[in-house]
Amino acid sequence: MTPVASRPASRDELSALPVEVAPLLLGALLETVVAGERVVVRLTEVEAYHGLGTGDRPDPGSHARMGPTARNATMWGEPGHLYVYLSHGIHSCVNVVCGPEGVAGGVLLRGAEVIEGEAVAGRRRLERRGAVRSARDLARGPGRLGDAVGLRHPVHDGTDAVTGAEHAGARARLLLPAEPVARVATGPRVGVAGIAGTAAFPWRFWIEGDATVSTFRWGRGAAEAGGA
Repeated sequence: MTPVASRPASRDELSALPVEVAPLLLGALLETVVAGERVVVRLTEVEAYHGLGTGDRPDPGSHARMGPTARNATMWGEPGHLYVYLSHGIHSCVNVVCGPEGVAGGVLLRGAEVIEGEAVAGRRRLERRGAVRSARDLARGPGRLGDAVGLRHPVHDGTDAVTGAEHAGARARLLLPAEPVARVATGPRVGVAGIAGTAAFPWRFWIEGDATVSTFRWGRGAAEAGGA
């Protein structure tokens, strides 16, 4: 595979609103080393989420929509840390915290291509979820991506992807593409309930035509609220 030209992300670059940062993460690399095992993924699909008081309108789909809690504390912290939360009681999902410290926001990493450490990612997926249908499915969807890179809730919540400092036996680094990717598409977020999952919030960004982008589905009541 042709190497991807990239450079380390800085806090300043991640201090803008999540909806502004999100498309810039397409084509970025997330490198993790967990228990000595290295995996690198290339991000192909992301979603922006704003917390209470972030941006010009409330985001009812955000974990931080009601303000700070024990669960979402990382979202209110320094940009560049990883907010790792548990979805449906089983899936560890990874977000890049964006916005100035004290202003909640994050970008959910929804889909990626595994470009290094495919055997490690495949073993993790097999151990946690069973058979993997194809290489494109290793990190296709936020739960699969979390499995592939080895970051788990709650122990790895707060990992710093700017400095790469060790946190609970894991290291992570975010590397931005040297050049923006072409063919960026945008639309409603996947599986988000109500108005937050409609075209009123076109805050999902993906690389058009990439095989590792997850399948779109409406959230509960989203189609009725204006999605279709």
